[in-house]
Amino acid sequence: MTQDNFQKMVYILKDEMYRFAKKFLMSADEAEDVVMDLMMKFWQKKEELLAVENLKSFAMRSVKNECLNRLKHHEVKLGFASQTRHQSELYQIETNNMREQILGFINQLPEKQKMVIHLKDVEEYEISEISEMMEMEENAVRVNLMRARQKVKESINKLYAYENRQIQGLGI
Repeated sequence: MTQDNFQKMVYILKDEMYRFAKKFLMSADEAEDVVMDLMMKFWQKKEELLAVENLKSFAMRSVKNECLNRLKHHEVKLGFASQTRHQSELYQIETNNMREQILGFINQLPEKQKMVIHLKDVEEYEISEISEMMEMEENAVRVNLMRARQKVKESINKLYAYENRQIQGLGI
C-alpha cells in the first residue's frame, strides 16, 4: 500500500475515529492520542490492511478496543496509587507509634542515662561535648549511653514479643 492509498483509505477515517474515541474517553487529548497511536499501528501494518473487508468497521473496533484498554489501565493506575497512599499512611502511623514508644522508654530511664541518650541520639552531640555539658568523664558518658541503649533495646524487644503473642493469640 502506498502512502497515497493509505491516506485515501485509512487516514480519511481519522476525524470519525477521533469523535468516537472522544465519546469513550471524555478527553480531547486522550482521543487524539488514541487516533495517532492507531494511525501509526495501521501504517506499520498497512499491507495487512489490504486484506480487511470493511476498513471503517475495523478502524472503529480498533478505536473502541484501544479506548477500553486505556480506561482499564487508568483504573489500574488509580487503584495502585490508592493502595500505595494507604500503605504510606499505615507506615507513617507505625513510624509515629514506634517513635512515641521509644521516647516513652527513654523517659523511663534514670536521669543520667536519659540525658546522655537524649544528647547523643536525639540532639546528636559528640561524647566529648556531652562530657563537658554534664561534667562527667568521657568513659562514664559511654557507659551510661551503652546502658541506656541496652535498656531501650530490651524494652523494644519486650514490646515486640508481647505484640507477637497477641497476634498469635488472634490466629492472624
